[in-house]
Amino acid sequence: LHVSVTLKETALSFFMTMVISLFTALLFWRFRWIYKLFEPYLILLNSLPKSALAPLLIVWLGNKPRTILVVAVSLAVFGAILTLYHAFESVDPEKIKLIQTLNGTKMHIVTKVLLPSTVLVFINNMKVNIGLCLVGVIIGEFLAARAGLGYLIIYGSQTFKMDYVVTSIVILCTAAIVLYALLTWAESAYNRYYLKNASAN
Repeated sequence: LHVSVTLKETALSFFMTMVISLFTALLFWRFRWIYKLFEPYLILLNSLPKSALAPLLIVWLGNKPRTILVVAVSLAVFGAILTLYHAFESVDPEKIKLIQTLNGTKMHIVTKVLLPSTVLVFINNMKVNIGLCLVGVIIGEFLAARAGLGYLIIYGSQTFKMDYVVTSIVILCTAAIVLYALLTWAESAYNRYYLKNASAN
């Protein structure tokens, strides 16, 4: 029960983080004045310890599962937005000019140049964020949960059942290794696919 709850919350918060960061970074790339407006706040929120915000989020959102998701997403999303935006900004401008010369639209630039050029950055970002989301879920479960490995760690420490605590930590380490390995495999698969297509062309 506790393992499934934590993994489900981690997967959901990870998915939300990647979707929000991708679309926000694309919005900032499309309208750079919006990025200039929000840049100081993004840097501030990214550097702010999210564990300090967790008690406030519980007061604002209540002792509910959505609070755990918000804590987990807030731990990873701001850094992910900054990383993806700067990756989009570093794309070769000559490729963008080529699309524009051929009367391509902004959507063509995004789908033909921007996203393909930053796939590896996106995957590396995913490898970082999966760990941050897992940490965020555990922090949220420490404070606002009735199930999950974070809840089990707190329960075990309060009732002096150290076997609960140690077992939960071992499971968390194993889950982190497996999730990271899956993303590393996805990166290797993409590299093989990319090299295969490059050699074919």
